[in-house]
Amino acid sequence: MATIKKTAAKKPAAKKPAAKKPAAKKPAAKTTAKKPAAKTTAKKPAAKSTAKKPAAKTTAKKPAAKSAAKKPAAVSEANVKFRNLFEAFAKGNLPFAQGYIVSSFFSEKTAYSIYEIVSYAGVKEIFPTETGLQFVAGGKKLYVLVENDTYQLKYQEPVSRAEGESIPKRFNELEKLVAKNQTSIYVAKEPNEITGQFTILKPNTLNFAVVFYDLPDVYKSLAVFFEDSLNRQRKVPQHDAKKAAELISTTAEKTMNFKGDFA
Repeated sequence: MATIKKTAAKKPAAKKPAAKKPAAKKPAAKTTAKKPAAKTTAKKPAAKSTAKKPAAKTTAKKPAAKSAAKKPAAVSEANVKFRNLFEAFAKGNLPFAQGYIVSSFFSEKTAYSIYEIVSYAGVKEIFPTETGLQFVAGGKKLYVLVENDTYQLKYQEPVSRAEGESIPKRFNELEKLVAKNQTSIYVAKEPNEITGQFTILKPNTLNFAVVFYDLPDVYKSLAVFFEDSLNRQRKVPQHDAKKAAELISTTAEKTMNFKGDFA
């Protein structure tokens, strides 16, 4: 009986260490909840600094783009190959040293046309008259005749034709090209000399008078101009207009350049 009572009295002592176990777990839970590393990553200041990149704003303001946009005016002015003769005179843009003038005389009823190319140099004076502009200068004049296929006097010498249809040249003094549509294009082999002075007539609405500046590519500009005029205004097929324009510019370069006595 005495041994049974001793063992029953010791049971509460065994429960005390088990009751202390939860207290040991609590500090471990608090340490994991305080992890400061997670909060520092959320505050990453580096992300804000990249969003504020000032470099992006400076490139958006590029002032260079505005200055480049203003250049075409100067470039287009530098590339002017020719001007309307009378407008150039009114604005004081006529070259006095030397230049080329191209005038047209178109028929209002047919494609019959006459072009005159004048080279001049050493101008002493230019003044307006009732009919046009008078140049006190020496020069040369090259004639180009465009004859439509239905022209009735095509076998008559150009020098002998009626006023407004004649040029001071005979057939043997002209180079002839026949276009696909049977239009005949005559280009004088040599220009006529001009001494003392000459007058460029003021054109009507159908015709023109333009002055070409003596630039390095002036003969190329003449070729482009004549190709366009023959094709668009005189209905010469493109291929033939280009061929005739090259002949005109080559003849002008050989016989009317400014390297000779006057030229």
